[in-house]
Amino acid sequence: MLALTACVAGLAGCAGTNQKSIAHSSEIDPYEMEWVATSDDPIGLLVVQKFKRERQRTHSGVDSDHAMVSEALNYLGIRYRFGGNSPDTGFDCSGLVAYSAERSLGLKLPRNAAAIAQQGTSITKNELKAGDLVFFNTMGRRFSHVGIYLGDDRFVHSPSSGGVVRVENMTMAYWSKRYNGARRLDNSLMASARAAN
Repeated sequence: MLALTACVAGLAGCAGTNQKSIAHSSEIDPYEMEWVATSDDPIGLLVVQKFKRERQRTHSGVDSDHAMVSEALNYLGIRYRFGGNSPDTGFDCSGLVAYSAERSLGLKLPRNAAAIAQQGTSITKNELKAGDLVFFNTMGRRFSHVGIYLGDDRFVHSPSSGGVVRVENMTMAYWSKRYNGARRLDNSLMASARAAN
Protein backbone atom coordinates (compact mmCIF):
# COMPACT_ATOMS: atom_id res chain seq x y z
CA MET A 1 0.00 0.00 0.00
CA LEU A 2 2.85 2.35 0.87
CA ALA A 3 4.52 1.59 -2.47
CA LEU A 4 1.25 2.31 -4.33
CA THR A 5 0.83 5.65 -2.49
CA ALA A 6 4.41 6.63 -3.34
CA CYS A 7 3.86 5.68 -7.00
CA VAL A 8 0.63 7.73 -7.24
CA ALA A 9 2.31 10.70 -5.52
CA GLY A 10 5.24 10.39 -7.92
CA LEU A 11 2.95 10.33 -10.96
CA ALA A 12 0.97 13.30 -9.65
CA GLY A 13 4.23 15.15 -9.10
CA CYS A 14 5.32 14.39 -12.68
CA ALA A 15 2.01 15.52 -14.07
CA GLY A 16 2.08 18.71 -12.01
CA THR A 17 5.69 19.44 -12.97
CA ASN A 18 5.02 18.71 -16.63
CA GLN A 19 1.99 21.00 -16.73
CA LYS A 20 3.90 23.79 -15.06
CA SER A 21 6.83 23.56 -17.45
CA ILE A 22 4.53 23.51 -20.48
CA ALA A 23 2.48 26.49 -19.30
CA HIS A 24 5.56 28.60 -18.56
CA SER A 25 7.89 27.46 -21.31
CA SER A 26 9.12 30.33 -23.44
CA GLU A 27 9.54 27.90 -26.34
CA ILE A 28 5.81 27.57 -26.83
CA ASP A 29 4.31 29.99 -29.32
CA PRO A 30 1.38 31.71 -27.55
CA TYR A 31 -0.56 31.60 -30.82
CA GLU A 32 -0.45 27.82 -30.73
CA MET A 33 -2.26 27.96 -27.39
CA GLU A 34 -5.41 29.55 -28.79
CA TRP A 35 -7.33 26.51 -27.59
CA VAL A 36 -6.92 27.91 -24.07
CA ALA A 37 -8.99 30.96 -24.95
CA THR A 38 -12.64 30.01 -25.10
CA SER A 39 -15.86 31.85 -24.51
CA ASP A 40 -15.50 30.74 -20.87
CA ASP A 41 -12.22 32.68 -20.73
CA PRO A 42 -12.81 36.13 -22.27
CA ILE A 43 -9.59 37.50 -20.75
CA GLY A 44 -7.62 34.68 -22.36
CA LEU A 45 -9.29 35.44 -25.68
CA LEU A 46 -8.30 39.12 -25.42
CA VAL A 47 -4.71 38.16 -24.58
CA VAL A 48 -4.50 35.84 -27.59
CA GLN A 49 -5.91 38.55 -29.87
CA LYS A 50 -3.40 41.08 -28.49
CA PHE A 51 -0.51 38.66 -29.07
CA LYS A 52 -1.71 38.08 -32.64
CA ARG A 53 -1.81 41.82 -33.33
CA GLU A 54 1.67 42.29 -31.84
CA ARG A 55 3.02 39.46 -33.98
CA GLN A 56 1.39 40.88 -37.10
CA ARG A 57 2.80 44.33 -36.31
CA THR A 58 6.27 42.81 -35.90
CA HIS A 59 5.93 41.03 -39.24
CA SER A 60 4.82 44.26 -40.94
CA GLY A 61 8.22 45.74 -40.06
CA VAL A 62 6.64 49.03 -38.99
CA ASP A 63 7.53 50.75 -35.76
CA SER A 64 5.83 54.12 -35.50
CA ASP A 65 4.84 56.44 -32.69
CA HIS A 66 2.06 57.98 -34.81
CA ALA A 67 -1.22 57.21 -33.04
CA MET A 68 -3.25 56.56 -36.19
CA VAL A 69 -0.57 54.25 -37.63
CA SER A 70 -0.44 52.27 -34.40
CA GLU A 71 -4.22 52.04 -34.30
CA ALA A 72 -4.54 50.87 -37.91
CA LEU A 73 -1.85 48.22 -37.41
CA ASN A 74 -3.99 46.69 -34.67
CA TYR A 75 -6.34 45.49 -37.40
CA LEU A 76 -3.91 43.65 -39.66
CA GLY A 77 -5.60 40.48 -40.83
CA ILE A 78 -9.19 41.78 -40.39
CA ARG A 79 -11.18 40.80 -43.48
CA TYR A 80 -12.36 43.25 -46.14
CA ARG A 81 -16.06 43.96 -46.19
CA PHE A 82 -17.73 46.53 -48.40
CA GLY A 83 -19.30 49.13 -46.10
CA GLY A 84 -17.53 47.58 -43.11
CA ASN A 85 -16.50 50.04 -40.44
CA SER A 86 -15.33 48.04 -37.42
CA PRO A 87 -13.09 45.08 -36.60
CA ASP A 88 -16.24 43.06 -35.83
CA THR A 89 -17.84 43.58 -39.23
CA GLY A 90 -14.65 43.92 -41.28
CA PHE A 91 -13.40 47.04 -43.03
CA ASP A 92 -13.48 48.60 -46.45
CA CYS A 93 -10.70 51.09 -47.20
CA SER A 94 -12.45 54.21 -45.90
CA GLY A 95 -13.92 52.27 -42.98
CA LEU A 96 -10.43 51.37 -41.75
CA VAL A 97 -9.19 54.95 -42.11
CA ALA A 98 -12.26 56.52 -40.47
CA TYR A 99 -12.26 54.01 -37.60
CA SER A 100 -8.53 54.43 -36.95
CA ALA A 101 -8.77 58.25 -37.06
CA GLU A 102 -11.69 58.33 -34.63
CA ARG A 103 -10.14 55.85 -32.19
CA SER A 104 -6.66 57.38 -32.18
CA LEU A 105 -7.26 61.09 -32.84
CA GLY A 106 -10.90 61.61 -31.91
CA LEU A 107 -11.43 62.78 -35.49
CA LYS A 108 -14.60 61.91 -37.39
CA LEU A 109 -13.90 61.51 -41.10
CA PRO A 110 -16.38 60.99 -43.93
CA ARG A 111 -17.17 57.41 -44.91
CA ASN A 112 -15.86 57.34 -48.48
CA ALA A 113 -12.41 57.83 -49.94
CA ALA A 114 -13.34 60.75 -52.23
CA ALA A 115 -14.86 62.71 -49.33
CA ILE A 116 -11.87 61.92 -47.09
CA ALA A 117 -9.65 63.32 -49.88
CA GLN A 118 -11.20 66.74 -49.17
CA GLN A 119 -9.97 66.71 -45.55
CA GLY A 120 -6.69 68.13 -44.29
CA THR A 121 -3.92 69.57 -46.42
CA SER A 122 -2.72 68.32 -49.80
CA ILE A 123 0.94 67.24 -49.75
CA THR A 124 3.38 65.98 -52.37
CA LYS A 125 4.71 62.44 -52.43
CA ASN A 126 8.14 63.50 -51.22
CA GLU A 127 6.56 65.19 -48.15
CA LEU A 128 4.86 62.00 -46.92
CA LYS A 129 5.16 61.15 -43.23
CA ALA A 130 3.70 58.36 -41.13
CA GLY A 131 0.00 58.98 -40.57
CA ASP A 132 -0.63 60.80 -43.86
CA LEU A 133 -3.43 59.51 -46.06
CA VAL A 134 -2.56 58.16 -49.51
CA PHE A 135 -5.07 57.89 -52.34
CA PHE A 136 -5.29 55.73 -55.42
CA ASN A 137 -7.42 55.46 -58.54
CA THR A 138 -8.49 51.82 -58.43
CA MET A 139 -11.94 52.14 -60.01
CA GLY A 140 -11.38 54.50 -62.91
CA ARG A 141 -11.96 57.58 -60.78
CA ARG A 142 -9.69 59.71 -58.64
CA PHE A 143 -9.53 59.04 -54.92
CA SER A 144 -11.43 55.77 -55.09
CA HIS A 145 -9.11 54.05 -52.60
CA VAL A 146 -7.39 55.30 -49.41
CA GLY A 147 -4.74 53.98 -47.06
CA ILE A 148 -2.56 55.24 -44.21
CA TYR A 149 1.08 55.93 -44.98
CA LEU A 150 3.57 54.15 -42.70
CA GLY A 151 6.92 55.40 -44.00
CA ASP A 152 9.49 53.75 -46.29
CA ASP A 153 6.99 53.70 -49.20
CA ARG A 154 4.60 51.43 -47.29
CA PHE A 155 0.96 51.90 -46.40
CA VAL A 156 -1.72 49.96 -44.53
CA HIS A 157 -5.14 49.51 -46.11
CA SER A 158 -8.12 47.23 -46.54
CA PRO A 159 -7.72 46.27 -50.19
CA SER A 160 -10.70 44.53 -51.76
CA SER A 161 -13.15 41.67 -51.58
CA GLY A 162 -11.47 38.50 -50.40
CA GLY A 163 -8.56 40.46 -48.89
CA VAL A 164 -7.59 41.46 -45.38
CA VAL A 165 -6.11 44.60 -43.84
CA ARG A 166 -2.44 44.51 -44.78
CA VAL A 167 0.72 46.49 -45.44
CA GLU A 168 1.84 47.05 -49.03
CA ASN A 169 4.60 48.85 -50.86
CA MET A 170 3.62 51.89 -52.90
CA THR A 171 6.49 51.26 -55.33
CA MET A 172 4.81 48.09 -56.62
CA ALA A 173 3.74 48.69 -60.22
CA TYR A 174 0.01 48.36 -59.45
CA TRP A 175 0.04 51.03 -56.72
CA SER A 176 2.64 53.25 -58.34
CA LYS A 177 0.53 53.60 -61.52
CA ARG A 178 -2.64 54.33 -59.55
CA TYR A 179 -1.29 56.73 -56.91
CA ASN A 180 -3.10 60.08 -57.18
CA GLY A 181 -2.33 62.13 -54.10
CA ALA A 182 -1.92 62.45 -50.37
CA ARG A 183 -3.44 64.49 -47.55
CA ARG A 184 -2.21 65.37 -44.08
CA LEU A 185 -4.73 65.58 -41.28
CA ASP A 186 -3.50 68.88 -39.91
CA ASN A 187 -3.77 70.58 -36.53
CA SER A 188 -6.83 72.62 -37.49
CA LEU A 189 -8.81 69.41 -38.02
CA MET A 190 -7.61 68.07 -34.67
CA ALA A 191 -8.55 71.32 -32.93
CA SER A 192 -12.05 71.18 -34.48
CA ALA A 193 -12.44 67.59 -33.29
CA ARG A 194 -11.39 68.53 -29.74
CA ALA A 195 -13.75 71.53 -29.71
CA ALA A 196 -16.66 69.37 -30.85
CA ASN A 197 -16.07 66.96 -27.95
